[in-house]
Amino acid sequence: MTQQIPSPALSQPFDQEFFNDPYPVYARLRAAGPVHRVALPDGSTAWLVTRERDVRPALTDPRLSVNKAHSTTGYQGFSLPAALDRNLLNIDPDDHLRLRRLVSKGFTPRHVERLRDRVATAAEDLADHLAALGQADLVSEFANPLPLVVIGDLLDVPHADRRPFSSWVSAMFAPQHPGHTAESIDRIHHFLLDLIATRRAHPGDDLLSALIDARDDGDRLSEDELVSLAFLILMAGSENAQHLISIGLLVLLRHPDQLELLRSRPDLMPGAVEEVLRFAHPNQMAIRRFPTEPIEIGGVPIPCGETVLLCLASANRDPDRYPEPDRFDIRRADVAHLALGHGLHYCLGAALARLEIGTALATLLRRFPDLRLAVPAETLQWRASFRSHALRQLPVRTG
Repeated sequence: MTQQIPSPALSQPFDQEFFNDPYPVYARLRAAGPVHRVALPDGSTAWLVTRERDVRPALTDPRLSVNKAHSTTGYQGFSLPAALDRNLLNIDPDDHLRLRRLVSKGFTPRHVERLRDRVATAAEDLADHLAALGQADLVSEFANPLPLVVIGDLLDVPHADRRPFSSWVSAMFAPQHPGHTAESIDRIHHFLLDLIATRRAHPGDDLLSALIDARDDGDRLSEDELVSLAFLILMAGSENAQHLISIGLLVLLRHPDQLELLRSRPDLMPGAVEEVLRFAHPNQMAIRRFPTEPIEIGGVPIPCGETVLLCLASANRDPDRYPEPDRFDIRRADVAHLALGHGLHYCLGAALARLEIGTALATLLRRFPDLRLAVPAETLQWRASFRSHALRQLPVRTG
């Protein structure tokens, strides 16, 4: 019989120190115990799992549901209208697999490879823009627009609507004032309803038109599922890649030995991308889960229906799993990280994200041999969020 560890006292780790640099906080939590009952910034509670040997199997544990219907107390995530909530992140196996099959063709490695030239052209165009500016915020002028070009083309989103959509998503994760999250969700909701109505009237050769066809002709998904899929594809297809490009560049600039190695050995870029994913992925947690029965994780009992947060960022820096986990090494041999998930909810757009990050970093390093920060690294501002560790700005000089 597993020896039970008494339930830990309520911890409050999500403060300004955490927002600036979460990794020392994770190190202390891992050392103190495998699972912690924590208070979240909104006052709700959750069970935070920090060690890789517990996080990895929990990601595939069928007793941990992502469906909010199984929640009895604690943090449930964003409060979304039904038309945005029926997405892959909130649905358990049967419906999840049905919906995933409808969109997976747009994200297979073969299909993504056909996007390589489009990604490369977009990166070159944005690099031309940076060169003309000389000094600029890399987040707003390069990292944010690049994934929007690609995912916007996949769903044929009008160019004028792409940046506003991205800003609404950012406000969801890091609201600037009370009510900002709800206001942004409402804007996203109505934008998607209008976009789908337009595409339904004027279908094209794009992924959104194909999903509408599956809804209207094949009846293989509901209207809420259709809108929710469009929401998830646009949100996930832009948000994480945007931050990975800017954080990836920052990590390289702060590790000049690795930067110079990559400049001299461009063939190491695939390994560099994997190490950026492990070392600095902005997405800190897997989607929240709810036990459908009382369970134990790391010997800690967790009641049915309470919220469990599987901390991917902490697991990826666990010294019991990775030698010298706080060392950034683009030639690291073990690249089996959890940054893109594991099991059923493994990132649908993983191949596209890798292509975008690798292309973006390769373009920046090739085009700008003297690329450097325009401000001291310690003055950079980070998003105040426990969900994602992301830069607000990254001022750089290109020459």
